[in-house]
Amino acid sequence: MPATDLTDKRGMSTELSTIMKLRVPVIVQIGDRDVPMEDVLALGPGAILELEMSADAPLTLRVNNKPIGEGEAVKLGENFGLRLTHIGSPSERVEALG
Repeated sequence: MPATDLTDKRGMSTELSTIMKLRVPVIVQIGDRDVPMEDVLALGPGAILELEMSADAPLTLRVNNKPIGEGEAVKLGENFGLRLTHIGSPSERVEALG
């Protein structure tokens, strides 16, 4: 018996509708650095880990640990946010999902 393609009330296939509800990890990367394990073990409260990145450089938006865009940090009340300045195409964003 062939499978039927059911659609939801928005006209989206139920498979696509299910995929669109998936939750994925979103990370804002402010920089990276290779650090010897000895230094990692020596870290404690109050320690500062200097990143090899300019303070005004764009931050990387990662989905599923894959870069999909860039932006700048903004303060929203007591929270921080990311104002996007570049975002990948929809196909690049879907590719980031694996």
